[in-house]
Amino acid sequence: MVMFRRRRTFVWVAGLVFAASLWYAITGTKYQANMKILVRRDRAETPVSAAVSAPLDLTRVGITEEELNSEVELLRDHDVLRKVVEQNRPGGRDWFHVLHLREGRAQRVERATRRLAQQLSVQQVKRTNLISISYPARDAESGAKLLRSLAAAYMEKHTAVLRPAGELRFFEKQTEESGKQVEESSRRLLLFTKDHGIIAAAQQRDIAIQKLGELEAGQRQTRIEMAETRQRIVELEQLLAKLPERTITQVRTRENAELLSSLKASLLDLQLKRTQLLTKFEPNHRLVQEVDQQIREAEAAIALESASPLRDETSDKNVNYEWASSGLQSAQVQWKALQARQAAISGQAAAWRRIAGKLGEDAITQDDLLSARNAAQENYLLYVKKREEARMNDALDERGIVNVAIAEEPVAPALPLSSTWSVLAMGLTAAALAGGAAAFAVDYLDPGFRDPEDVVNCLNLAVLASLPRSGNSKMAA
Repeated sequence: MVMFRRRRTFVWVAGLVFAASLWYAITGTKYQANMKILVRRDRAETPVSAAVSAPLDLTRVGITEEELNSEVELLRDHDVLRKVVEQNRPGGRDWFHVLHLREGRAQRVERATRRLAQQLSVQQVKRTNLISISYPARDAESGAKLLRSLAAAYMEKHTAVLRPAGELRFFEKQTEESGKQVEESSRRLLLFTKDHGIIAAAQQRDIAIQKLGELEAGQRQTRIEMAETRQRIVELEQLLAKLPERTITQVRTRENAELLSSLKASLLDLQLKRTQLLTKFEPNHRLVQEVDQQIREAEAAIALESASPLRDETSDKNVNYEWASSGLQSAQVQWKALQARQAAISGQAAAWRRIAGKLGEDAITQDDLLSARNAAQENYLLYVKKREEARMNDALDERGIVNVAIAEEPVAPALPLSSTWSVLAMGLTAAALAGGAAAFAVDYLDPGFRDPEDVVNCLNLAVLASLPRSGNSKMAA
C-alpha cells in the first residue's frame, strides 16, 4: 500500500539512482592494474673498510616487519610519486580543475601527486615478503604504464637510499691518487738508489758489518800473533846470548915426542955436567948451583910437557845456535810482516766502518722510501679492489639485482574492475532499494490521514463514509 500510495516518489528516486548507475556503467568504468614486489635479503656486499678483504655480514637471514614497512613507505614516497606524475600526467586535472585555472604547472603536479597517493593502494601481503600495489584507471594501458613508471622510480629511489652515492667515483679518485703516490714513491726510491750508488742498502750494510767483523777478528788475531812473535824474539835473543857460535865435534890428545926427547937429552947433559963440576967444585959452588937450577927447569919443562899433551880439536857450527839465529831472523821478519798486516787491517777496518755507517744511514732512508712505496702500493691495490667491487655493485644494481624484485609485472588488464551488467544489476537493486526507502520515508513523514483505519486509530470514532479527492491520493473522511 505504501508503495502504491508513494509510487511517484518511488519512480523518481529509483529512476534517478538507476540513471546514475547507468551513467557510471557507461562513463565511469575503471581498469585496475596490479603489481607485486618481492622483498628479499640483501646480497652480501663487501663493507667499505681499510682491509683488503673485509668480512661479510651473514648474520641477518630474514626480512623483518620494519623492513617491509620501510619498503611500503618508500613506495608511497612523495618524490617517487611526483616523478611518476611528471612522467605520465604532468597536467594533473580533476573534476574541480575549473576552480584552479590560475595554478601553475608545479601546483598542478603537486595536486596530482596528492590525488595519486590517495588512489594508489600499497599493502603488505600478510605472512609473506610481498607488497601488493594496485591502481584504478579509466583505461587499461594507462594504469599499467603508471605502475611501470612507479616500479622504475621506486627502484631508482631504493638504490639511491640503500647504497652510498658516489662510491664508484670516490674509489676511482682514490685509485688515481694512489697510483700517483706509487709513481712518486718509486721515482724517489730510484733517484736515491742512483745518487747513492746502492741497490739493497740493508743487505750491503749487513755485508759491510760482516766484513768489518772479520777484519776486527783478524786484527785481534794479528795482535795475538804479534805478542807471540815478540815473546819468541826475546826468548831467542836470550838463548843466543847463552849458546856458543861453534861447538867442538872431535878432540885428540898426543905427546910431543921430539920436544920430550930434546928436553930429556938436555937434562941428561946437565946432569953429566953437574957430575963433572962436582968433581971439581963444591955443591954450593956457583957453577954447580947454576947447573942445578937448569936441571930443575928442564925437569919442570919435562913434567909440564908430560902433563899437557898436544890436543887436536875439530869444531863446527853450533846447530842450536844456528836454529836460534834462524828462528830469531824469521821471528823478526814475521814481526815486521805482522806490523804491516796490523796497519793494513786497521786501515781496512776504518774504511769498512765508514762504509757500514754510511750504508746504515742509507738503509734507514731506503727502508723509509720502501715502506712509503709499499704502503702506497697496498693502498693502490686496496682501492683498485674496492673500485672493482663498487663497479660490480653498480652494474648489479643497474640490472635490478637488488634486495627487491618485481614479482608480478604490471600488465594492462583485459577486463574492467567491474562489468557493465554487474553495475547495471547493482544499480537496479540500488534504485529499487532507494525508491522504496524514499517512499516509506515520505509516507512516514506525511501527517495526513491515508485511510479510514488511520481516522479510527487516531480519533477513536467510527467512519461512516470516505471519498477520494480528485487528483489527489489522499482520502477525505
